[in-house]
Amino acid sequence: MAGRIKQPTGRYGGRTAAERQAERRSRFLDAALQLFGDSPGFRSTTIAALSEAAGLSTRQFYEEFRTLEDVLAALHLQVNDWAEQAALAALADAQDLPLTERATAIFRAYAANVTADPRRIRITFVEIIGVSPRLEEQRLARRARWVDFICAEATAAADRGEAVPRDYRIAATAFIGSVNGLLHDWRAGWVAATLDEVVEELVRQLLGILRPAGWNPHGPGTP
Repeated sequence: MAGRIKQPTGRYGGRTAAERQAERRSRFLDAALQLFGDSPGFRSTTIAALSEAAGLSTRQFYEEFRTLEDVLAALHLQVNDWAEQAALAALADAQDLPLTERATAIFRAYAANVTADPRRIRITFVEIIGVSPRLEEQRLARRARWVDFICAEATAAADRGEAVPRDYRIAATAFIGSVNGLLHDWRAGWVAATLDEVVEELVRQLLGILRPAGWNPHGPGTP
């Protein structure tokens, strides 16, 4: 199909065309979260099945999306946006706290958001993998955004004298892999721990990166 079906304009039932379109899109994404994130999964879902789950027609599907891959792409971004908003809100509230408390608040908010719904974990860490070069590029771009977030906070901590000044990009990339892997395995039941224990472990790992053994915030030779 060359493109989406042209949208109608004007008001209907007291709502604008844009409002109706937003509602349809939301219903398709809600249905996709269920079907892609639970059963039968992205690869076994059809456009007809998704439309039926959304309570909409296939014609309405093509008014919003071209392919099921477009739906998965939008859903992946939405799930990441929810987690990012949670982390940023926690950061805003914890801005004036010491580094350990600040990092704990951010990771607790992020972990709680990501793991609150197992379907979000599956979308972010399972269903998006290996679908197409386009979605792989999107996945890596979103991961790079998280790396940028950690690098920015690490640099801010270094400016405050709370962490060693250095280029954190490689370390942050490795750390993100640990975060994603641990949260996925915990939610799948493969890690016997509470979520608070998982967050505490992640904070310990991060502090080990920010404050390596032998680092002295007051400079060499000072107590």
